[in-house]
Amino acid sequence: MKLDAIALANKYGTPLYVYDFDYIENRYSTLKDAFAGKKSLINYAVKANSNLSVIQHLAKLGAGADCVSIGEVKRALAAGVDRYKIIFSGVGKRDDEIREALEKDILLLNLESEAEMKRVEMVAKELGKEARISIRVNPNIDPQTHPYISTGLHENKFGVEIDMAKRMYIYANKSEFLNPVGIHFHIGSQLTKLSPIRESAQIVADLVRSLKAIKIDIKFFDVGGGIGVVYDDEVTIKAEEYTQAIFDATKGLDLTLLCEPGRYMVANAGAFFTKVLYEKVNDGKRFVIVDGAMNDLLRPSLYNAYHKIEAVGLGTDTEKTEADVVGPVCESGDFFGKNVPLPALSHNDLLVIHSAGAYGFTMASNYNTRSKAAEVALEGGADRLIRQRETYEDQVRLELDYLK
Repeated sequence: MKLDAIALANKYGTPLYVYDFDYIENRYSTLKDAFAGKKSLINYAVKANSNLSVIQHLAKLGAGADCVSIGEVKRALAAGVDRYKIIFSGVGKRDDEIREALEKDILLLNLESEAEMKRVEMVAKELGKEARISIRVNPNIDPQTHPYISTGLHENKFGVEIDMAKRMYIYANKSEFLNPVGIHFHIGSQLTKLSPIRESAQIVADLVRSLKAIKIDIKFFDVGGGIGVVYDDEVTIKAEEYTQAIFDATKGLDLTLLCEPGRYMVANAGAFFTKVLYEKVNDGKRFVIVDGAMNDLLRPSLYNAYHKIEAVGLGTDTEKTEADVVGPVCESGDFFGKNVPLPALSHNDLLVIHSAGAYGFTMASNYNTRSKAAEVALEGGADRLIRQRETYEDQVRLELDYLK
């Protein structure tokens, strides 16, 4: 990302999220081109970065949306995503969420259990509607990623096993209020090896063949998301290799191929800016204390995730020593990086934390009554605010009327 970080930090304040929209467009085009010659739909995973302007930018490029709450469905519609390009996924949907999704006539609902299917059927019957559904199949393939973001094994809470999926499809196909149009799998996030995707696609494609043999006409083959990105030194999957694995698995089947990239689209489009408050040394241990905190960017604390941290505007020849970069929140887990080589820093020096466009702001909280950061877009050499900085008044607005 080419930017004048100091000028942006001074203009908008810190902590601050900055997103490169030109990068996002390039990532979308790269993946879409890799599907060339096939019927396909790229459903951006809204959970990765749900800012309305980010969703709108992708919608204008032709993207759909993968949503895991009715709130995300509403965000996608508000941002201009075509309702027939919206998928509603997630392991737990309330009846009111199911009802609203059916009323909004989105493309389909991804189902993750037999019990959920029965609830969708009941709500659809009450509405006198036919619910277009897909079933999330658990292929039981090890995605070889962090256990917190592994989703395709029997020990995970997601999806159903092959035999259960068959029973559900047969039931749905006979139901007056269910229309099984799709099949779905998603084995995990931040996948850097192709073989688990290839194996899973083959297993699920074979299930499609068996379903078509009994006249259950699956139209959409949804491979989920999970293509990994570079945070440090990862070797990631090329878009063409990813799509070829899907093409090979589904050879001979007339299907529209869907995928749900989130991190792939936005992780390295984003950076988090935070200013130094001061330094301290405890018995030889150096700490750099900044104005951002775990409530702003949780990934290092939650996953021990690595993000490159760079001091800007200080030159490249400055001697560096290791320091823990920590925030003001009263938790020992409030850190962005440990033993990070950094030059000597002074009050108001700027640190840029890279690869923060995915699962950054969307996982932010108001812990310690800290207000959420502002968000800024860069596009065509210009910058613009896409979410103003939250205030204390914003935080307490829903509580003040209840004071005695």
